Amino acid sequence: MSPVPTTGQNILKATFGAGCFWGVETAFCNVVGVLNTAVGYMGGTSDSPTYRDVCTGTTGHAEVVEIIFDPAKVSYENLLGVFFRIHDPTTPNRQGVDIGTQYRSVIFYHTPEQKAAAESCRERLDRSGRFRRPVITEIMPAQTFWRAEEYHQRYHEKHGSSGCGIRST
Repeated sequence: MSPVPTTGQNILKATFGAGCFWGVETAFCNVVGVLNTAVGYMGGTSDSPTYRDVCTGTTGHAEVVEIIFDPAKVSYENLLGVFFRIHDPTTPNRQGVDIGTQYRSVIFYHTPEQKAAAESCRERLDRSGRFRRPVITEIMPAQTFWRAEEYHQRYHEKHGSSGCGIRST
């Protein structure tokens, strides 16, 4: 993954929660136009949450991946497509064997345009008949991103494992 440019290039941010953040990060690292990723926590009520805190289910945070991307190489709509392909957006607070509010399906939007695109994509997917149950993905304004502990960053890359119930793109 290339370093994030600091000047001279239009870059945007997207934040998604789709279950275990290890697998979600791996899926997005492989997308052309994604410049950087980081795993962390968003959407809760406490400051500076740790993995241990979030796993209690009492902080309200979701495990998320913050994505820095070049919109000239990948659109936000394409990132939404990856997001909806890699997990089951019909299961509340669960992805595979991972159960709890921290594993919920959620899109945190950073701009009004992202909100509109996320809502439109979710509605199209829900009407498509692809799933037997309704798509329940939450769409919320982005909040403070709390970067997860370093050992969680690029976990699959460091440990050579896969899984987390995330489907391959």
